[in-house]
Amino acid sequence: MAKRLFSREIILFSVILFFVEFVRGAALISFLPIYGEKMLGLSLDIIGIAITAHYLTDTALKMAIGYLLDRFSIRFVVHTGLFISFIGIFLVPFAHAPWLFIVAAALYGVGISPIWIVCLTKVSDDRRAMQMGFLYTIWFIGIGAGPIVSNLLLDYSKSFTYYLLLGFALLCWLLSLFINNSKAQGAATSLPLREQFVILKDRLRHMRLLLPGMVLQTMGAGMLVPILPSFAENKLGMNGAQYSLLLTAGGACTVLGLIPLGRLSDILGGKKWFLVLGFVFIGVSLYLLSLAPPMWECIVLTGVLGLSYATLLPAWNALLANYVPPKQQGLGWGIFSTVEGIGGMIGPVIGGSLATMQDQSAVLWYSGIMYAVIGFFYIWFPFRAFKEKEI
Repeated sequence: MAKRLFSREIILFSVILFFVEFVRGAALISFLPIYGEKMLGLSLDIIGIAITAHYLTDTALKMAIGYLLDRFSIRFVVHTGLFISFIGIFLVPFAHAPWLFIVAAALYGVGISPIWIVCLTKVSDDRRAMQMGFLYTIWFIGIGAGPIVSNLLLDYSKSFTYYLLLGFALLCWLLSLFINNSKAQGAATSLPLREQFVILKDRLRHMRLLLPGMVLQTMGAGMLVPILPSFAENKLGMNGAQYSLLLTAGGACTVLGLIPLGRLSDILGGKKWFLVLGFVFIGVSLYLLSLAPPMWECIVLTGVLGLSYATLLPAWNALLANYVPPKQQGLGWGIFSTVEGIGGMIGPVIGGSLATMQDQSAVLWYSGIMYAVIGFFYIWFPFRAFKEKEI
């Protein structure tokens, strides 16, 4: 088991995934909003559109990249995507024109999809939730460390922060040269594309009751992206260091909980209550945070948020894995990731609009209510529909 989990291939993909998500977290949560406003003089609505453009390209390309992974080598797809992402980061300091800033953010979204989908195709069927927990641990360490480090560095030098992110983007591109030049495991190149979509359409029909959760959970998270820094500063009265501490608390609890909770999900076998408890506690924590409690309560609540995500994510993805056709791993995960990405794409627009019409606290309140509703929905959800023997 240890050999499968920590093989040379998995270690290489994990390192690339870490740096990709480090740059992504730093760029979306802190660097682009701050650098765009302070250094480039762009308005917040342009910055919000740029973040949406990032998610748009990421989401739109997930299905296409999954298709490419079923036909071309992993190295070619990942290497090409990471090069385009590097160009996106490179263009940021030259993007004084709003359209170029939006294009730069959109280009960076291109390289996100391949590495994550490749990682999903490498997960073995046995103890899937535990291995998903390992991948999510790497993901959360990267995406959590990115904004924490960026927030601290931006107070001292915005230029140095930019060059650090650019250097990590270049490192990812160079590391992808060491990827094995083979196709994704179980690629179904013999099946016509139309026939593959017929199979996947049938899988989506079986899992139609899961689709609301797939979209709404990412939409709720996306709603928070454009308003978190200003909420921490304006509503919670935090400076950059305190905001970084808050992110650290949530990220640490997530990282510590992912693998053991994923293992527990494998042992117990059932996914229902992991999903229910994860969604409900996320909703409650966000609602309580919207009330702008004292600093120590904020740290506790973000810790609960982290553990809630750790409870939810491995079980959720292990459940989705039941619907990925064995010989269409790349295309299957690409389509499912696209469905989930729809929420992340429209979430920032909704969150930004709510913050403009009401205030930042309202965004957390509505997002919390949404997560709680999803959790209660799955209490009454007919999980017998997802038994493998019926798929």
